[in-house]
Amino acid sequence: MNKKKMIRLTALVGVATATGVVAVANQAHAATTTTTETTNQTTNASVESTQAAVDAAQSAFDTAQTSVDNAQANVTSASNNVTSASATLSSAIANKEVATSENIASATSAVSSQAVVVASASQAVSEQAGVVSTAAGVQASAQAEATSASASFSSASANVASATSALSAAEAALTSDQSTAANNLSAAESAASSASAAVSSDQAAVDNAQAAVASAQAIVEVQSSDVINMSAAYITALKNYLANPSSANAAALQEVAKGADYVKELQQKFKSDESLDVVVDPSDPTVQEALSVYAVNLINHLRNQYGLTTAFGASANANVAALDFVKKYYDYENWNIFGTTVSDGQGHNKNGLDAYAVQLNTSIAEDAGSGLTTWVNGKATMATTTLHNLLYAVYSDIATMLFDDGGTNNWSHAQSIFEDGTILGTDGFNNVYLGVAFDKYGYAHYELYNATEGNRLGNNAYSLDVQTAAQTLLTNAQATLASAKASLQRMTTNLMVAKAAVVAAQDQLAALENSSASDSAAVTAARTQLESAKTSYQTALATYQQKEAALEKANDELANVQASLEAAQATLATAKAKLAELEETVANLTNADQLLAAAQAAYEQAVANLTVATGNLEAAQVDLAKAEAQLALAEEAVEQAEARAEIATQVDQQLNGSNANDRQSAGQDATSLKTNGRALTATVATASAANPKRGADQGRLPQTGADNQEASAMALVGLGMLGMATGLYGYKKKKLTK
Repeated sequence: MNKKKMIRLTALVGVATATGVVAVANQAHAATTTTTETTNQTTNASVESTQAAVDAAQSAFDTAQTSVDNAQANVTSASNNVTSASATLSSAIANKEVATSENIASATSAVSSQAVVVASASQAVSEQAGVVSTAAGVQASAQAEATSASASFSSASANVASATSALSAAEAALTSDQSTAANNLSAAESAASSASAAVSSDQAAVDNAQAAVASAQAIVEVQSSDVINMSAAYITALKNYLANPSSANAAALQEVAKGADYVKELQQKFKSDESLDVVVDPSDPTVQEALSVYAVNLINHLRNQYGLTTAFGASANANVAALDFVKKYYDYENWNIFGTTVSDGQGHNKNGLDAYAVQLNTSIAEDAGSGLTTWVNGKATMATTTLHNLLYAVYSDIATMLFDDGGTNNWSHAQSIFEDGTILGTDGFNNVYLGVAFDKYGYAHYELYNATEGNRLGNNAYSLDVQTAAQTLLTNAQATLASAKASLQRMTTNLMVAKAAVVAAQDQLAALENSSASDSAAVTAARTQLESAKTSYQTALATYQQKEAALEKANDELANVQASLEAAQATLATAKAKLAELEETVANLTNADQLLAAAQAAYEQAVANLTVATGNLEAAQVDLAKAEAQLALAEEAVEQAEARAEIATQVDQQLNGSNANDRQSAGQDATSLKTNGRALTATVATASAANPKRGADQGRLPQTGADNQEASAMALVGLGMLGMATGLYGYKKKKLTK
């Protein structure tokens, strides 16, 4: 039955159902409510029944699908067997065509020849196996000897290690105390050496301090006695020149100054001052203090003779500034003020003076002298500068500025010493402080600063009282000497203690050397044992190396003969394979008829099997199509039953909730029902025809119990019509699943 016919049949069933329902409605109006409930139960039972049919149809469909799959697999297998049988048949036909008596005889002859080759190869394998067996025996013997030699070598190595350890222990026992004593002696000697060095150092400090005391004492004497005196004629000539620097006044001043005896005075004063021959650093603050105080006192004494009441001052700040200026603008810039011949000198560094004046915010004037470079009694150097040389240079420079300052200088040095409130015509020198410094070339620089509260160049001023300053210097030097002597005394005591410790350590070492005979014997025995162990070790090592070489040779030989055996075995295997191939060829040629018949039969059987499998597949496919159709019909039946059950439920709800006053004429009433997504309207005309008494009162439904029964009948007719409509229109079928 096709689907189209099935749908029409369903429509007829729907009409029949509707007719039966109408008949029941016309006969029993009083039982309308009961009939509706029965209809609901019937439709629900129909849904359950049709769903069970669907499940059964689905199971039948799955079984049919499995049968199709299995049949398809059988067809594939049978097809493969036909292909294989066809190839075998073709080979048998070809074999039959060449199975002549000549070919069979030729193949048989080849088998006989190959059998000889196989026998020869087999003999070669047997012989080579014997060679391998012999080589394996040699290798096993060599392995055993090598293993034994290795054990002996390991034992000898352990003996050497044990003897070495024993010797080390014996030597440690021998040297432990001696080493300790030797270390003690070394430490004592080191301490003694350090103490001796400390004594020497402190002795040098004492010597220097004593020299400083002597120098301080000499400075007191020099500061007290050194003055430069000017004659009345010199003072008058100088004043005339400074008031009017004419050539006549300059000549007059030169005439008076040329007879000065300051050089002779210097020789007399400094010649015998050996206490001042102490090497010092010109930049040392203490030395700078002595030099600046010495120079300022000489200058102030001259200013007093000249009739001036204002004095120059000396301070630590002025000395620091002088030293800083000389290093920055002469030493660092390699500025040689006088040069090597005076004429090639660079003169004063005027740019440096201007820059430094701006830096300090004050007025600066500079006098310079030959300092350490020229002496009547020889030339000094910065490396060997003594306090004697420095004081000598200051005295000589100031005297030279007074009595030997004509020519190109035009007495400018004398002018800088004797002017008041101004220097060389420059104002701003109302509070002059002098700083003294020596440059790296040995030249002396006398820096004249105007000290103010702002630049603080007058701070940390030195006392110009010769006796007080010199006494302070002497007191400090004596304190340093006392401290140095005390330190020397302590170091001397330490040296004595250290020397005693050296003697004690030497005695301890000597005592240990005399009592170490037994330890020495133990060391000797341990050394003998070690030498014996080393000899055994060398013998074992030689044997081990020999056996290892023999084992390596045996391994190589065994490997070689095994390779030859493997080659012979491979040759035999190849010969056997060739023989088997030839024998198979003879068998195929001899049995060509039988092989062809068997191949033909196998091929025919494979074809027959394929035919059967194909037929089974077609039958299974037919069954599958039937199961698929049955499943579709069952699913449509379920959908129709579910739709009827839903309509019955809706009708029941409408009838139970209706009001007699709201009913209308059955001929004009339309019930709108919704089924499976469609709106279906059925006109219930049959109910109106069954009740002709209604006449013109069709606009309202009756309010009696009979009228209620009529309404129920009309609802049932609508249910029947709905069933017919669903049959005619059909439902959307579910998609079949495989």
